[in-house]
Amino acid sequence: MSASPATPNAPRPAERRITGVLLAGGQGSRMGGVDKGLVELAGRPMAAHALERLAPQVDELIINANQNLTAWQAFGYPVFGDDIGGFAGPLAGLHAALSRAGHPLVVTAPCDSPFLPADLVERLAAALHAADAQLAVAKTFDQPHPVFCLCRRDLAGHLGDFLASGGRKIDRWYGTLKVVEVPFDDEEAAFRNINTRDELAEAARDLPAGAG
Repeated sequence: MSASPATPNAPRPAERRITGVLLAGGQGSRMGGVDKGLVELAGRPMAAHALERLAPQVDELIINANQNLTAWQAFGYPVFGDDIGGFAGPLAGLHAALSRAGHPLVVTAPCDSPFLPADLVERLAAALHAADAQLAVAKTFDQPHPVFCLCRRDLAGHLGDFLASGGRKIDRWYGTLKVVEVPFDDEEAAFRNINTRDELAEAARDLPAGAG
């Protein structure tokens, strides 16, 4: 599947190219049941801020969404839903992405994190390759951020089996893999996500300073 082109800072060899996935498949229950990524932040959909930060870091970009597909398609990237029904969580989005990614590595970021690090992919990839790991996950101090991960596309079958067995917890799936945790203690604020209207208002105040 082709995607709108992105321009990484430096060309990657084919075996290290990366598909970026914006995870937008949730129900937004803490935001009142609305599609969080489409909620306006500083005059634009919240997802637009996240896409703007993620796109330059990857070789293609796709979006996982389960509702309001026309609105998501308006961003100009391929949009796909979960292959498992019932809003099964971020692992379902990752599973669907792994079968659609055009490149050997897949990185995920959520639609409600408008401040995500500009060097997220570079640091995750460096750690993944250095450790010869299957998955790299961002971590700030003692807090892992499992929806900010880089993994190998060939994990699709393994993850599919985990989901088919009823597994939904990300940490349980990680426990079966060779994982490297990547410290981002210097960018802790970049991983804040927006779950409530109060957090949205606070982010709007901080965005000019945090958007970079």
